Amino acid sequence: MASHDFVCIEEFTPERGKRVDVMALGPKGELWVVECKSSRADFQTDCKWEGYLEWCDRYFWAVDELFPTELLPEETGLIIADAYDAEIIRMAPEDKLAAARRKVLTAKFARHAGRRLQGLRDPDFVQPFW
Repeated sequence: MASHDFVCIEEFTPERGKRVDVMALGPKGELWVVECKSSRADFQTDCKWEGYLEWCDRYFWAVDELFPTELLPEETGLIIADAYDAEIIRMAPEDKLAAARRKVLTAKFARHAGRRLQGLRDPDFVQPFW
């Protein structure tokens, strides 16, 4: 994502009960969700992914080169990754967030990133459980 000028947070919670693998914030304020799948079974048991669509401008799957990509919905983005790099193979269609939701998510992203940084800098910092 860095090669596209995005910054990322792993295991981000856009709202209670939802946790995305990666939330990426772009230079123009765009928000992308990337869900990482390790196997066919991992994908087939994921029943919640469609609930994440309303929390991003673009939605991607990130898988390795051995993953059976024909399982992934055509109307989503596709990233092929390995231990060293990743490439967007199929750009996800854009479905822009409403301005109010974008504002809330961007602020939550910033606070989440700040809390993580503070936790790294201050070993006595206790992160809240929400």
